[in-house]
Amino acid sequence: MNKSKVALIRTGPATVLDDYHRVMNLARYRDHIDMHYDTALKVNISWHFFYPGSSTTPWQLDGVIRSMKRDGFGADRMHACHNRTVVIDARLGERENKQLAVVEAHGLRNVHLYENEEWIDVRDAVGDLTKEFICLNKVFPKGFGIPKRFIGENIIHLPTIKTHIFTTMTGAMKNAFGGLLNEHRHRTHPVIHETLCDLLMIQKKIHPGLFAVMDGTFAGDGPGPRCMIPYQKNIILASADQVAIDAVAAYLMGFDPLKDIRFIRLAHERGLGCGDIREIEIAGDRDLLEKRWNFEGPFKKMTFASKMQHLIYWGPLKGPLEWSLKTFLAPWSYIASVIYHDFFWYPTHLKRVNKVLKSDWGRLFHNWEKVSVPPDDLSIKGFADIGRAAHRLDPSRMPSLRKSIRILGTCLREAPEFNRTRGRRR
Repeated sequence: MNKSKVALIRTGPATVLDDYHRVMNLARYRDHIDMHYDTALKVNISWHFFYPGSSTTPWQLDGVIRSMKRDGFGADRMHACHNRTVVIDARLGERENKQLAVVEAHGLRNVHLYENEEWIDVRDAVGDLTKEFICLNKVFPKGFGIPKRFIGENIIHLPTIKTHIFTTMTGAMKNAFGGLLNEHRHRTHPVIHETLCDLLMIQKKIHPGLFAVMDGTFAGDGPGPRCMIPYQKNIILASADQVAIDAVAAYLMGFDPLKDIRFIRLAHERGLGCGDIREIEIAGDRDLLEKRWNFEGPFKKMTFASKMQHLIYWGPLKGPLEWSLKTFLAPWSYIASVIYHDFFWYPTHLKRVNKVLKSDWGRLFHNWEKVSVPPDDLSIKGFADIGRAAHRLDPSRMPSLRKSIRILGTCLREAPEFNRTRGRRR
């Protein structure tokens, strides 16, 4: 049996587009992604505001699209794919994180799974596979819907390297969470590790091709996927094995994948992929594994919000409060999250963003619209010009605060407890 392979290489703005082509081909993505099928590029938006390390970067999305076009994939056979959550505005996020600019430049379709898309019962999609689920049958005894369009199309996940307050780290496996489950998916948080394994089983059943390309130009440590300390790491990864790529990312961060990351261990034990770093073939710059980052992880310096979430899902507040998240009262938690993260935490931690915007990658992000290269010139290796550093963002004049007020309204208006038509099974 062939070893699971993960490609891992260094990168920089001047060569990043060519580097994405190299890392994808080192991982032999064309052996797994058939160009005759439609391919969903599953974008990750962990925060609708720009925060380094939190969401798919524009050069990551651009690099993957250009690589596929360079290898003969037609733009008409790919599309960007977005989910939404009850606390994240995907429409705002794709603009603020400059993903929409990339999609429009290449003329790709832009699919939002919760808008005018048909969802079908998972039992109709995967049949008897549901009998093998670890936890989803218990969480959703009446079944749940998945996007119908996913059946029979490839998917390429576009995560970043970061820690997570529920799963210790998050990557390729967690990136399926928002797309495959409806907006009641917060009910799976107490069994999140088991849920990710069930979702990987579903993906292996419905997708003819499954691949992941992970950006580590920035990496986030701390109570992620939002309130992190960002670090510039200048690496990218790719693999067809969702478990293996997460294991390598976890190892780089300083974790023991099989000991510290439960969903990796569960998936490894069930043969869904390889989580043992010793058994993974590393292609590219293998020496990068020799200097691990020694991240503290998400639990040492938790925010008030993350502490409360742990108390509700696994602590003494589980009895008094968790039941409300399964009823029409659930929007109280959505409102609390938006108020804490958007109104308080983001404006008071802008110094982290300002520091990053002075870096090479920060300058590239800030000046993206000015320095992005022609979409059909596939010979360009990267960005020779990354523009000037951004001016310091002033929290007293942050337009994000005004946007947060609108998000608060959207949060209530689109809450699944009130709006039964979103993502419903048909």
